[in-house]
Amino acid sequence: MTVVSQVREVRDMSLARDALLVIGGGILISLFARIAIPLPFTPVPIAMQMNVCIFLGMLLGARRGAAAVLVFLAQGAFGLPVFANGKAGLAVLLGPTGGYLIGYVVAAFLAGYIWERCKAKSERQAFLAMAIGNLAVYVLGVAHLSQITGFSKALLLGVAPFVIGDLFKLFLGVRLLKTAPKPAY
Repeated sequence: MTVVSQVREVRDMSLARDALLVIGGGILISLFARIAIPLPFTPVPIAMQMNVCIFLGMLLGARRGAAAVLVFLAQGAFGLPVFANGKAGLAVLLGPTGGYLIGYVVAAFLAGYIWERCKAKSERQAFLAMAIGNLAVYVLGVAHLSQITGFSKALLLGVAPFVIGDLFKLFLGVRLLKTAPKPAY
């Protein structure tokens, strides 16, 4: 076996590994669709999917984490009931929660990108990376929701009810990250 063929074989194995991680990540996000609580006063549910997306960005790295979220979004766009509370379709992506769903891609990328560049990998750095990802979801979610409800109402419906719970989930994510396997990047 020549050196060139060995390099190709290693590259092919690496691409296959990356594909499995991305597809598996997309499936994992979709499995968390059932962990969602609809709130009667807002179209935005309490959901664990955002935190899974951010966590995958930290574990898989920025590019693979974001790609896993794109796999998840493609599943939902093609009609699989993978969005919160079993919803599916392009209408969900274009509806009131669409900005949050698109924000998941940015959140996974940002959290992963920041975490990849942290040398010490401290709990404080992990919290900061995850919080920036969470903030990206809020910004994109509110930007989209405000097109439907207006900016003030979007903040009231799309951020205010979630801040305390999201802070708790961020602390939980940091604790889980300590027990997680070494990142795959």
